[in-house]
Amino acid sequence: MSQIPASITMTPQSTPAWPGTAAKKWRLFRAFAARNPVWCAWQVTYRCNYRCGFCHYWRDPMGELPEQSLEQITEGAEKLASLGTLMISIAGGEPFLRPDMPDIVRAIGRWHFPFVTTHGGFVTSDLAAEMFEAGLWGASISIDYATPARHNKSRGIPNAWEQAVHAIDRFVAARRHPWQRVNLMCVLLHDNIDEIEDLIRLARDHGAYFMIQPYSIRKTGSKRFRYLKGAVSDRLLALRSRYPNFLSNPAFLGEFDRFLDDGVPDCRAGEAFFNIDSTGDVAICVEERHRPVANLYRHTARQIVERLRERSIGNTCTDCWYNCRGEVESLYHPRGLLKSLPTLLLDRGRPRTI
Repeated sequence: MSQIPASITMTPQSTPAWPGTAAKKWRLFRAFAARNPVWCAWQVTYRCNYRCGFCHYWRDPMGELPEQSLEQITEGAEKLASLGTLMISIAGGEPFLRPDMPDIVRAIGRWHFPFVTTHGGFVTSDLAAEMFEAGLWGASISIDYATPARHNKSRGIPNAWEQAVHAIDRFVAARRHPWQRVNLMCVLLHDNIDEIEDLIRLARDHGAYFMIQPYSIRKTGSKRFRYLKGAVSDRLLALRSRYPNFLSNPAFLGEFDRFLDDGVPDCRAGEAFFNIDSTGDVAICVEERHRPVANLYRHTARQIVERLRERSIGNTCTDCWYNCRGEVESLYHPRGLLKSLPTLLLDRGRPRTI
């Protein structure tokens, strides 16, 4: 695995005006039309203080890798801007283990739409306000059980559920603009299907959206956490029709059964989305992070795209149906794109009530 260069020479240049929301949406459309990737998962750290059974990042030796400095992230975000505006998910690990998260969001948000995914344990009212003031587009807080004791046990941390709910409340209260969204993010596991509706209601009652993705064995190598109790797509689609705050794309939800049975083919990793790890190494997806194709600081943006496309050729992987794959791939199907347009174009960050 490559390391971050010890120093990076920053070329002095005039600072262009910060693109407004409408301009960034237009740049996102141009990236999509040019067949450039539109989604980037940027792991700013692999460290995590939780002990989730269904995710082994906290055991991963990658958590000991060096991390990009704020200056490097700023340079990298500007380089990616030559491809157009991207939707960039700032994640980890637990990203809020980095105290400079507001500055990271500010640097990425200058050109792109920054999102953050967190377990919520570090979110204070002041931090939530600072994140949205910095230009955060959306925050996703991870909760997998409506029952506090079950969530706490799953995460290996006392009060994990309470901390996550408080984080939702703090982000909802801190929103500064209509386009800023707060999501409750759930992983479909082997034993939580009967709590999904309660989680949707929990999100609704706290002014948040609800999104879901299925567990992948690539996280741990274990099949223990995989949902194997029968068809689930129709059940999720029925819930989506009943709850306006259920935000997941119906085209994405409609493929859950297929993924759980045999996997969804024709993965667009490297074409529509890609991953940047904590050292700046670029891979076609987060689960391929051990096989980088380029580095954000040693290669041009065009070289990165070319290498991603080359690696994507002949990709037959069917191991995941994460949001970063399924939601993005929904944009390449007429029905999925139609359903995504309100989310992408409308400045409505708080879900409608029933």
